[in-house]
Amino acid sequence: MPGHLPAFLLWPLAALLGLSLGSFLNVVITRLPVMLMRGWRAEARAALSLEPESPSRFDLLDPPSMCPRCEAPIAWRHNLPLIGWLGLRGRCAHCRRPISLQYPLVELAGGLFTLTLLALEGPTLEAAFVLGACLSLLVLAVIDLRLQFLPDILTLPLLWAGLLFHLLFQPVGLSDAVLGAMIGYVALWGFHGLFQRVTGKRGMGHGDFKLMAALGAWLGWPYLPLLLILSATGGALYGLVTQALDPGKRHQAIPFGPWLALAGWIMLLAGEPLMALYLQWIS
Repeated sequence: MPGHLPAFLLWPLAALLGLSLGSFLNVVITRLPVMLMRGWRAEARAALSLEPESPSRFDLLDPPSMCPRCEAPIAWRHNLPLIGWLGLRGRCAHCRRPISLQYPLVELAGGLFTLTLLALEGPTLEAAFVLGACLSLLVLAVIDLRLQFLPDILTLPLLWAGLLFHLLFQPVGLSDAVLGAMIGYVALWGFHGLFQRVTGKRGMGHGDFKLMAALGAWLGWPYLPLLLILSATGGALYGLVTQALDPGKRHQAIPFGPWLALAGWIMLLAGEPLMALYLQWIS
């Protein structure tokens, strides 16, 4: 059992597991949007009675790992989490063009989340659930940052997993979790409607509503005000800094999902002490 492993084995194995999970998350981040768009395209062609296309297989397993620029296969030693990127000095072994920093950063985040949960909760099933939530938020944050898109195939299971987490480990808080999902969705939906009516512009997408509902399911409704404060503050500061550095981005839309995810990580990992400070501050 992992809980009986000595520390000198447990911690390196946990780090290796986290880095490997981060490597898999990179596959999901880069391939899932393409898979979804291919599916939507096929559905649209079927609805229009057009001949179906016959694209090559493309999923999370096939084709094997390749350079996104030159499409050269990646050797197994270059696929090792973090080590492969460092060994190549951030460049493709074939075309020598830069490899996105996304890859090592996501792998590193997977390792840090795993080690943090191990330190906070130990090697427990409860910690594994929270780790799954943190990694799901990581995928959603990066996809939204790249494409301004939060897939239902990720947000909705995250919501149900939050309710299941409370049912299994914190049944006393299950009613708060259900209300958190409902209030989280309605709060952002209402704000979006009001913003659109006042400005005539869309302030956020429906994916943000669903992500807020998912976080409400994990945290419970009492944590939603602090979650909104953290995410809105982060998004606003980011917008101000980017506009100051590049005035041409003044009218560019800023994805809200990454800031919801950031606030979600903070609350999942340090929610209780932060909530105590928040209540002390407002009282």
